[in-house]
Amino acid sequence: MSFSASTGIPFLMLCIFAVAAVGYILGRITIKGVSLGTGDVFIVALVFGVFFYQPLLDALTVSGEGVTVSFAEKALTVIENVGLILFVTSVGFIAGPKFFGNLKKNFKSYILLGLIIIVSGALACVGCILVGRLFTDLDNAEFTAMLVGILSGSLTSTPAFSAAKDTVAAEHTALVSVGHGIAYLFGVIGVVLFVQLIPKMTKANMDEERAKITAVAAADEKKYDGKLIHMDEFGFMPFALAAVLGVVIGGIKFGNFSLTTTGGCLLVALIFGHFSRVGKISIMPEVSTLKVFRELGLMLFLIGAGISGGAEFIAEFQAVYFLYGVIMTIVPMIIGFFFAKYVLKLPLLNNLGSITGGMTSTPALGTLIGVSKTEDVASAYAATYPFSLIAVVIASQLIILFCS
Repeated sequence: MSFSASTGIPFLMLCIFAVAAVGYILGRITIKGVSLGTGDVFIVALVFGVFFYQPLLDALTVSGEGVTVSFAEKALTVIENVGLILFVTSVGFIAGPKFFGNLKKNFKSYILLGLIIIVSGALACVGCILVGRLFTDLDNAEFTAMLVGILSGSLTSTPAFSAAKDTVAAEHTALVSVGHGIAYLFGVIGVVLFVQLIPKMTKANMDEERAKITAVAAADEKKYDGKLIHMDEFGFMPFALAAVLGVVIGGIKFGNFSLTTTGGCLLVALIFGHFSRVGKISIMPEVSTLKVFRELGLMLFLIGAGISGGAEFIAEFQAVYFLYGVIMTIVPMIIGFFFAKYVLKLPLLNNLGSITGGMTSTPALGTLIGVSKTEDVASAYAATYPFSLIAVVIASQLIILFCS
């Protein structure tokens, strides 16, 4: 199959919507009440990437004057990042009105849980390094680079991935990328399944659990009774403004650390959502707009990440590395869940929302919102996410420093 440059973009659009259509159809399949939902879009994107990534590269290749350039990777990166911005900005706006009340009540719990999750994952990584060295042909520095890449993939953490690549020796950055790609699949699916299975395994009464999380900050949510000026019918302008400011703030670096686009957009949208207006000017988009953007963003993010990751996953896959990734995903979730339940005494949905934030798992938050049938779980995600974001970057760098 071959394509000209002029048909490349239409072919890419066809691929994206075909993956979305098939993914959503498969997402309807439920086994004993558990489904991957939007997560099936990611699975379909991965499979598509395995078989059709090369034709996609060919379709988006332009040659001229002795230079050949492929735009496929850049196009998929743009799709992934646009999706991420749409999703996290929507989450921030939705969580904003109740976020600070929720944070005020559970501040210490969110910090502790975020740290427990990341420290557990880091210790699992160190354990895998120490045991795995007995069976690998790689030297210590190479094996550590691979395992730290697996840690970032297990926690689906782009900041940790970036920090690890910046910290390892230049000749080992490819190993970080390989590890990240191998672990990313279960890193997404594992948390998505976890937030669905736990309510069923604990036989939770979801009506009661929704009432608990909804009541947390209800008294802190302020309503404005005056007439507001809306810049446009759907609230696109304040949404776009929050996204612009979020990208700028997320790009500010402190050494090797930055909030990234995810953290920046989430922070700005939380503030916009909390205040909701400047004088009489509304800076809060319509809820219907936010829900559509949230789902569209999650879909685009999973497709962009899945297609590009599919070919790499198959090419670099080794069962033992995949097993390491499974361990680094499951251990921190289990420890975090029991710590939140028995030590911090958090209600179930606060617990699971915090775990999605602690695992820095964007797809799992989307799934949890669907499972819980309340937007309020996003507040727990948003409260835990920043602490975990910082902790996982530091943990990755310390592992490289002391284990290489």
